[in-house]
This record gives sequence, structure tokens and C-alpha cells, in this order.
Amino acid sequence: MTTASLRQQRQGDATTLRAGTVQRAGLAVDPVLADFIELEALPGTGIEAEDFWSGLADLADRFTPQNRDLLARRELLQGQIDDWHRANPDAGIGVPPRTLRGMDYLVPEPEPFTIGTANVDPEIATIAGPQLVVPALNARFVLNAVNARWGSLYDALYGTDALDGTTPRGAEYDAQRGAKVIAWAKAFLDHAIPLAEGTWSEWTGGVPALANPDQLVGTIGDNFILKHNGLYIEIVIDDRHPIGSHDPAGIADVRLESALSTIVDLEDSVAAVDAEDKVAGYRNWLGALRGDLVASFSKGDEKVVRTANPDRTYRDMHGDERSLRSRSLLLVRNVGHLMTNPAVHLPDGSEIFEGLLDAAVTGLIGLHDLKGLGRLGNSAAGSIYIVKPKMHGPEECAFADSLFAAVEDMLGLDRNTIKIGVMDEERRTSANLAACIHAVKDRVFFINTGFLDRTGDEIHTSMLAGPMQRKSDIKKAEWIAAYEDRNVQIGLACGFAGRAQIGKGMWAAPDRMQAMLAEKIGHPLSGASTAWVPSPTAATLHAVHYHRCDVAERQRARASERIIPVEKLLTGPLAEDANWSAEEIASELDNNVQGILGYMVRWVDAGIGCSKVPDINDVGLMEDRATLRISSQHIANWLHHGIVSRLMMDDALHRMAAKVDAQNAGDPSYRPMAGNERNSIALNAARELIVAGTKQPSGYTEPVLHRARALAKQQR
Repeated sequence: MTTASLRQQRQGDATTLRAGTVQRAGLAVDPVLADFIELEALPGTGIEAEDFWSGLADLADRFTPQNRDLLARRELLQGQIDDWHRANPDAGIGVPPRTLRGMDYLVPEPEPFTIGTANVDPEIATIAGPQLVVPALNARFVLNAVNARWGSLYDALYGTDALDGTTPRGAEYDAQRGAKVIAWAKAFLDHAIPLAEGTWSEWTGGVPALANPDQLVGTIGDNFILKHNGLYIEIVIDDRHPIGSHDPAGIADVRLESALSTIVDLEDSVAAVDAEDKVAGYRNWLGALRGDLVASFSKGDEKVVRTANPDRTYRDMHGDERSLRSRSLLLVRNVGHLMTNPAVHLPDGSEIFEGLLDAAVTGLIGLHDLKGLGRLGNSAAGSIYIVKPKMHGPEECAFADSLFAAVEDMLGLDRNTIKIGVMDEERRTSANLAACIHAVKDRVFFINTGFLDRTGDEIHTSMLAGPMQRKSDIKKAEWIAAYEDRNVQIGLACGFAGRAQIGKGMWAAPDRMQAMLAEKIGHPLSGASTAWVPSPTAATLHAVHYHRCDVAERQRARASERIIPVEKLLTGPLAEDANWSAEEIASELDNNVQGILGYMVRWVDAGIGCSKVPDINDVGLMEDRATLRISSQHIANWLHHGIVSRLMMDDALHRMAAKVDAQNAGDPSYRPMAGNERNSIALNAARELIVAGTKQPSGYTEPVLHRARALAKQQR
């Protein structure tokens, strides 16, 4: 069926539209999704609408029972762990590894192997650098991330606290501060691109004579293009610029290759509960991948229109033209295996598993890049990169591998065109990481750790073992260090070096760049080839770390390490001494509750899945669902073991509701919670998350959040 005939069918199908769904291959499809697929996603791909819908119906028919079985398997294993704790109430430890092996929670280690992933772009395989994660529902943020491949080091240093812990005062240029920025940047160049003689502060212009001449790779006009540790640096020469005019060599800026890759996120950083939300995310993924996404916004009295930057060309030292990438390589994060979505209903009336829908639609959209249908290209290697979160163990990874293979068949793609990034954020995946990688060994391009989700699952898994440590102590625990180290060690043992990414988690405080510069160097030093940052500015500053640390060298140094035994991973965050003072308990409770409410009210009432949320001390932190998971599970654990009471929890909810209201007082659309406790959907959802925390599947927040957000949307 052609697009034109589909339009005619839709025009003649108004009765069905008013009824709420349209029928496609036995599926009841929300018309918002049907229109997007048929009128925007399919044209040009060579796939007819009836083939796509029948393919989706076949996927649902084949994989829905398997998906349900995998979720039942999660609950079965959790039940066995809970039963062990009930039978051993005074053990004071997690379930022993021998017992976990007996229940197949721990599976046998695979024989040594090397991943076979092919056709991987260098931004993933061979170049180490920062990675952004951006909510797919916000087109402006997506474009900011797309264009964050390059960033001004001068601006990043001047406009943040990175230099000395202070930020600029007033709108006027501070020459003293500017001089410190320039000195810092030139000292950085002395390290990364040393001159044959003297320092960059002494350089007065001309073609720079470098200690290693091969680092000078070309020019763009008067600008010099340099290279170090695989990353480009551009020295901007403009003696008419306000900065360059006062520089002995006319240097107006130092620009760094920054966000090599960006995850366009359909999962933890978005509030997507229906077809309207899903299509908004899919449409932005399509526009970003094609290069024709546009975002308009007001900046003062000016209207700004933002688009994706085209690639630039430079001339190498032989005078030949070369292409210089201007955009971040785009990946997309699908949802996990848990949730369903009302955008599509199956013949039995049930909702489609959202992960099945995401795989089919984001794969379809990926065809636009592979076929060159857009204004700009993404993957030069001809791959589609999908990050898959929240998988529990090798069976679930194997399920994702089979699902992606089926999508490839449905779309006429060669096997393993769709690559998979495995989020190492669930306990059973961490404990069986090599087996998980083996299950996707020919399409895996990425493994990544994440403290918040990983700790949330750790708490939920061992909920009955005893009270957990305070969160500040959990970060220092031996098992967390083992988790981070094992991830790198196992990735290297499986051949990730030069083939795939090993990633680390987010720096959550976008206003604390001095601290980030001091601390986040630990990620490349660990041998990780990427780590998440919260903004384009943070990407530029974090890029400095990949010049200070040669990740390839660190990986070679770590490759011979003996992998930390799994026993070290399974010790868990149990408190050895739970005799905290009343003040310590109240402080921990308030901190958790304030964090839950501050995020929850934006998710439920405003549909914002990720933003800078003030913490209890009014420090802005980038929050997404992972924060909600750890905080709600922590209180649920303390409730279960009597560290706090329901009365204490309710008191904290009421007091922190007032605090969060005050923190949002400047937002005219904000709906206060305090004084409206009975009717506040967000406040009641927060309470449900905590009270029913022990019963939430794997401690996930999505079931409660989705119900609350859907209700809030109905009441708009």
C-alpha cells in the first residue's frame, strides 16, 4: 500500500479515528503513532506500511510470551532470595554465591572469547572521549547535544567555576578572569601539544613548530587543527576578535573536540506514557538522525532557530581537503523489558511491550541514515546503535539479541547491523557480565556502569537481609569499587579495546565543574573509554581528561589484571551497625524524601523526565528515574526494618513538600503539594513508591510513575 493510498484510507476512516484506534495487521494502533509511522518514518525506506505493521504484529506474537516469561523469571529468583533471607534472618549477609549458583542466579562463566562486533564507528571503537545523554522529548536539548561535538575551552572555563570555584559576576567582561582562562588553556596546550621550543604563552604566531610535528594535521583558514590522543583541537586565530586582538599570536579561542557521542534517550530521562509522548520522542530521533531537526526558542527579544551543524573541511599539511566531523555520533536508548505502552494493543487486548515497539520503530528510523535519506549523515560505518537498559542476566541479553535480529529481518538489514549497548546496572547482569556480553558478542558496542540504578537493584534484591547503609557510605563500599573495576576488567578480557566502548556514569552536578575537573579524571584512568556528562560545557571540560590520560595505554596496562572475584561484588551495602542517632536518621530520611518529591512533581505534573533539580541544600543536580529508584528503595528498606516509621515518613513527606514548593515558587505553572496532600497526584505517587517499595518489580519506579502521569494528563 502506497503512502498516497494510506492518506486516502485515513481520510475515509474518520469514524475509526474517533473511536480511538486504527486497525493494522490485527493490532489496535493509536492514530498518532499510525500517522507518524506511515507519513513520516516509512517514506523513502522502501518498506510498505502493510509490511511494517505485519512485521510488528509478528514481533509481538513471537516475543510477547518470551518477555512475560523473563519477567516471571525475575520474580521467581527474587522470591527465592527472599525465602533464603526469611529462613536465615540473622545471617547479616546477602545470599552466598554457592546458593545463588544453585538457583541459577549465577551461571557458569563462558570460556574465554573475544567479541566479534564489526562496522563500528571510530567514536565508539577507537577514540576515547565524553558522552552526552539527552532526553528525546526535548528537541532543543537534542540539538544542543548533536552540536556538542566541538566546544570552546575559553567559554567553558570562563563561564563556570572550573578555574577557581567562582563564577563570573555581571555581564561585563572581566579581563582578570579572562587572563586566567587564557593562561590555563595555554598550559593545557603545553601538555597536550608541546612546542619544540618554549611555551604557548610565548608563541607569537606563524606555523607552530611542534615537538611532535605529526600533531599538526591541517588548517581551516588561519586556524590550526591539531590532534592528540585521537582527539582534534582547533586553535582559532583572529586578531580582530576582542580576545585575539590582545593575544601576541592572535589566538581568540581554543576549541576542543568534546562530545564524541550522544545517547538520545527514550528511557530514564523522559516521561513517556502514551502514543503522544512516544511519537514526540521518535520524531526527534528521526530529525536528529536525518539532520533536519529544528528547534526555535526566544533568547531575550531575539528568536533563535537551532539546527544541526554541517561537517567542515580542512586542508591537511599536503594541501588536500579533509572532512572534519561537526556532530556527535548519535545512539538511541530504548526502554527495558518491563513496561508496556497503550500506543499499540495486541489482539488479546493487552498493551504491547514498549521494548518491542522501541526496537521496531527506532530500527526503522535508523534506515533513514543507512539509506542517506537525510540532510546529514550519522554512522559512517553503516550501523544503528541502540542502548538497552535494565536487563537482568544473560537470558535477557540473549532475548534482546534475538529481538534485534528479528527487527533486522523485518527491515531487510544484514545481521548485526543493529548494535547493542548493554547497561551494566542490574545486580544479576553485573554478577554474570561475561555471560551477558557473550549473549550479544557479535553486536555489542558498549557496556556502562551506573551507581544509582545498580544500587537501587542491590537494595531491592537484598531487601530482607537487613537495613542498608546511609547513601553517602554506600558510595565508599567495597562492592561498588569491585563493580566498577570488574566492568572494565571483564570488558577488556572480552576484547573491547579498539572494538567497543567501556563507559562510566554521569557527573550529576552541572554547576560544580571545578569538582568535576578534579574527580572525573578517575574515569579514563580506570580504563573506561567514555563517561557521561550533563551538558555540552561539561563535555568540553571532561574532554581535557582524555588528553591528560591515554586511555588506550591504560587499557593495555589493565588488560593483564586478574578479574576481581564475584564474591567481592556480592557483599552488598548492608549496615554493620545500624545504631544511628535520631539526627542521622532524620537527615537521611529528609534527604531521600526531598529528592523523591523534587523529581516526582516535575515528572508527574510537568512531564519532565530529566532536569536540574535542587537538592535539600539547594544544589542543582541532574535527576532522572534512577535517582528516584535508589531513594525510594532506601526508605522502603529502612521502613521494613524499623529504622523509620510510617509516621516519620509521612511527617517528612509533608515537610519536604513545603520545601519543594518553595524551591519551585518562581514557576507560574507549578502545582503546590503542601496543603493539597489529599489531591496531589505527585505527592501520593511518591508515598506509594515508598510504602509499596518492597513489592515494586526490581524496585522500579515506572509502574507508579506511568499511572500517576497518565492520570495527571487526563486532568489537564
